[in-house]
Amino acid sequence: MRAAFIAVNNNKQAAILVPTTILAEQHLNTFRERFADYPVRVEMLSRFRSKAEHDQVIKDLSKGLVDVIVGTHRLLQKDIKFKDLGLLVVDEEQRFGVSHKEE
Repeated sequence: MRAAFIAVNNNKQAAILVPTTILAEQHLNTFRERFADYPVRVEMLSRFRSKAEHDQVIKDLSKGLVDVIVGTHRLLQKDIKFKDLGLLVVDEEQRFGVSHKEE
């Protein structure tokens, strides 16, 4: 969490890749709670969000309007573009396959 905060303070984006939607929701809540006193926008991509919400978050992510993105494998898809990614955190790395880690 500290590394994500440092990245954001250096005008970079941070992505947190997690293996489950439940973990994504937990991280979203924790990051939002911890960063509530700062001008940091934290969003999530997982099956808990509608297509319209996904589309808006993806658009805002590419424009640099999202500082921290938490997500499942959805973050690995080709339509996900970052304006300036500075940090990628893979939570529970052993849960992802070799092909995901190589991308």
